[in-house]
Amino acid sequence: MSLKKEKSVSKKINLNILVFFRKYPAVPYILKWLFISLIVGGLIGTASAGFLQSLEWVTNFRENHLWIIGFLPIAGLLIGLLYYYWGKDVEAGNNLLIDTIHEPKQTIPFKMMPFVYLGTMATHLFGGSAGREGTALQMAGAIADQLTKPFKLTPEERKILIIAAIAAGFGSVFGTPLAGAIFGMEVFLIGKLKYNSIFPAFASAIIADLVTKLWNTHHTVYHINFVPNVSFLNLIYAIVAGIIFGLCAATFSKTLQFVGAFFKSKIKYPPLRPLIGGLILVVIIYSSGTTKYIGLGIPTIVESFNHQLPTYSFAIKMALTILTLAAGFKGGEVTPLFFIGATLGSALSLFLPLPVGLLAGMGFVAVFAGATNTPLACTIMAMELFGSECGVYVAIACTISYLLSGPTGIYGKQVIGEAKHSRFKNYLNKRIGEI
Repeated sequence: MSLKKEKSVSKKINLNILVFFRKYPAVPYILKWLFISLIVGGLIGTASAGFLQSLEWVTNFRENHLWIIGFLPIAGLLIGLLYYYWGKDVEAGNNLLIDTIHEPKQTIPFKMMPFVYLGTMATHLFGGSAGREGTALQMAGAIADQLTKPFKLTPEERKILIIAAIAAGFGSVFGTPLAGAIFGMEVFLIGKLKYNSIFPAFASAIIADLVTKLWNTHHTVYHINFVPNVSFLNLIYAIVAGIIFGLCAATFSKTLQFVGAFFKSKIKYPPLRPLIGGLILVVIIYSSGTTKYIGLGIPTIVESFNHQLPTYSFAIKMALTILTLAAGFKGGEVTPLFFIGATLGSALSLFLPLPVGLLAGMGFVAVFAGATNTPLACTIMAMELFGSECGVYVAIACTISYLLSGPTGIYGKQVIGEAKHSRFKNYLNKRIGEI
């Protein structure tokens, strides 16, 4: 074939490709975000695997060396010093990610990742009561936002990138990629979903979850032994449970905000807050003679699905978690919310004639739904974790909890995109922390 003919064929192929892309504009969009999602998912899935394995190691070490809990105040002081002198620009944590989605400004500092990782490891190693979701999301956001400049993303594309990162972090740390994707789209704007991020969110969450599993990282398995047939009476019981879960979620959010403000008003030098909070925690832990309410509390959560737990278990976990986080220790709120909800649901089986496992599963996600204002993600999460048979019950519990929790939440930078009720319409477009 002559050079002239080759150029003609090449030109024709390029023209056909151009016509194809113009006819199907979604194709280049999908290819672009699939490429970005592969990178984001791979990096975040690897980070989540390392984080989860580290967390398992420090938890086992603490449980086998209980004397280390006595050093919790010193660990708190070091965390406080780290953030006060070198981490003020990343101290907002998850709220910084949410704020970046609403108003993209400077790139999220990469130091957020090692800072929150070290802070969370120290919190769990020395006996604080905290979770892991906050750390996973912050690590994910810090990693992903570094790609904004190399990929020359527009401000709108950067928003999508952060949403995809949140989806990947959540999906990989809990092993629930579908819920992670919905959570990423749902968490920053209450009452609305950002559908232009749907493909990147799902792709990043699924890839991150697969990568985490490739690193031989295992997630806790929860099981609801029996789900009764749906009936009007059982639906009424589910509604009652949802009301209780919603009130619990609102109480947690408001009390966390109140205690945090109290620490700030009474202790002006920030590094002293976790020091004093740590001292109080040490006294409580050693006085109680048990460690079941510190750390993640996974064994107790698993137990709540099989046995009716005491009515005070959820309250103790709530108090210790609020004290830990309000004082300035690092970690997430979500796993403690799982603990609070599951143990509360388990205790409710004393009054509501539904299976203990079902009530524990409903509480597991419903309190979380009310505290984070993410009922759809929580419903999907329950079906990923427990099976689709519980779908109707958890959907009711999550929805009622979401409505009952009112204009509150653990993320102060969440914006109210659509009011839960007409009486809250004056709060439209306001941040939770401003109400």
